[in-house]
Amino acid sequence: MGDTEDMIVYRLGANCDLDEVEEGKAYLGRVQGFAPFGIFVQLNDRVKGLVHKSNVKAQHEERDPIIVHVLQIRSNGNIDLEEVTPTVYQTQNVTKKTTSVLLSDIGKKIGRTVLIEGEVAQIKQTSGPTIFTIVDESGTANGAAFIEAGVRAYPEVDLGDIVALTGEVMQRNNQLQIEIGSMTVLAPEDTARVRERIDAALDLRAEPVDLPFLVESEVLRALKPQMRKVAKEIRKAVLTARPIVLRHHADADGICAAVAIEQAVTALLRESGGDFDAEYFLFKRSPSKAPFYEIEDITRDLDFALKDNARYGQKMPMILLMDNGSTEEDMPSLKVTRIYGLPVMVVDHHHPDEVVDEYLIGHVNPYHVGGDYGITAGMLGTEIARLVNPAVEDQIRHLPAIAGVGDRSEAPERARYIALAAPEYSEDDCRDIALALDYEQFWLRFSDGREIVKDILNLSGNPERHAKFVDLLVEEANRAIEEQMEAIMPHVESRTLPNGAHLFMLDVELFAHRFTFPPPGKTSGEVHDRLVRERPGEPVVTLGFGPDFAVLRSRGVMMNIPRMVRELHSEIAGGGVSGGGHLVVGSIKFVEGMREPVVASLIQKIGEAPI
Repeated sequence: MGDTEDMIVYRLGANCDLDEVEEGKAYLGRVQGFAPFGIFVQLNDRVKGLVHKSNVKAQHEERDPIIVHVLQIRSNGNIDLEEVTPTVYQTQNVTKKTTSVLLSDIGKKIGRTVLIEGEVAQIKQTSGPTIFTIVDESGTANGAAFIEAGVRAYPEVDLGDIVALTGEVMQRNNQLQIEIGSMTVLAPEDTARVRERIDAALDLRAEPVDLPFLVESEVLRALKPQMRKVAKEIRKAVLTARPIVLRHHADADGICAAVAIEQAVTALLRESGGDFDAEYFLFKRSPSKAPFYEIEDITRDLDFALKDNARYGQKMPMILLMDNGSTEEDMPSLKVTRIYGLPVMVVDHHHPDEVVDEYLIGHVNPYHVGGDYGITAGMLGTEIARLVNPAVEDQIRHLPAIAGVGDRSEAPERARYIALAAPEYSEDDCRDIALALDYEQFWLRFSDGREIVKDILNLSGNPERHAKFVDLLVEEANRAIEEQMEAIMPHVESRTLPNGAHLFMLDVELFAHRFTFPPPGKTSGEVHDRLVRERPGEPVVTLGFGPDFAVLRSRGVMMNIPRMVRELHSEIAGGGVSGGGHLVVGSIKFVEGMREPVVASLIQKIGEAPI
């Protein structure tokens, strides 16, 4: 063969065998060994041939690269080669002439060898094999590769690579697994082709079903495009084995929102193949004490995510914030998510600050479409959960009613969701469940209490236990509230403000039990409810304060708490004022030594608010 510029030398892919070798073509090989009559050359791990000593052109050592020309393929499978030494040539890859199999179809191929093209979504080193989680356009599956116990197989393969792997489909403990025979990272052009195919198909699979809402609502209708977007991103995360960290405010509304999504996602994870405990490590629900994403929260989430990434080869998570996430207080944490490239979405009904939006890939908030906090996070979360996975609708349809009652919604949607929950759950049942959630979460602190919370919400399939448990928790909670009220009511001070509002003040530090249920916010809320009942139709504001904080509740006074906080912050030098919440329900922090001027100025602002 002459040395021509356009000579092509073929490189045999790892999964090719004799069928892909053709007489008359040149191939790249490696010297495997020497015999008296010539050199053995490997074209890949499966195919080898012999260069007769009369056809050897140069001196070689074992494992040297060599270019060979195929003279003849004999009927017994032996290949006769001759060495060629072109100075200029082009290489071309040869891939196996099989079509790849979709992961969703491997159940039909048990005991057979398949070729899979997909993305590496997780690399987990066990004490035995290395487990590669592969995602393609149809599903997820695990492949096991073994060199020796506890040694990382295919160290050149990284998280996120597009690979071609061949292996035998096996059934292990009722789970399908591929015993990997060979795996190669695809060349850039093939990577692009496969990734494009997977992305396009995933985009279609992630598209949520178009469902009507559970209730009639103009605000929800206007929010539907953003709700669909959030649902689609959640579905995509599940389909690509990206972990989801769901952070929610630790009250009844936030819990209902988050548990609705939890039910939808865990059911979807169980369906989509992968590990049997995927619903525990690919989905984490964490309560936030404050109604915003605190630095403490992002620090914990980031710590877990980085460890899971290092230890279990997991992707970095997507973060979903519910009943929090839409205000300036969230900014310090959101800035951290950007540095680590964590996608963040928010489903919230607190008054939003525009500045957060550049950090989010999705944001559902009723204020964006002229609604208000009456459309609660639990309502939004349940409707989004149905878009994520319509199969869970029957289990979660009562959650918006509990959220609406628990968060004192006054929107017309509240009554519609309550009607939807009846006859199984009356409005009083919803109120009891909401109180039971608040009470139990107080003792759970930072834990999600996944199974306990399911019992309270009647999602465990044990209605009898649910009823008994809720009754007990409500009894305990009411007893604790009663004790707190007996202690504090005699110490409530009142005055009438210039605008005619009744202001009631209570020192929850001096005159209430501390570190127990109900906490200061709820204590103030209970006092407020009693005072409102005593004065039907009159404007009432309740101000509960401790050494360095104040909680506000209002009925009939048009306050804007976030704005008042900003004004106090700039007007009182050295006050250290911060805080927020809804327009007429919220909390304010300050430094202890400045309590008097801050509270005095706050009362003045309440007295100027329109009735």
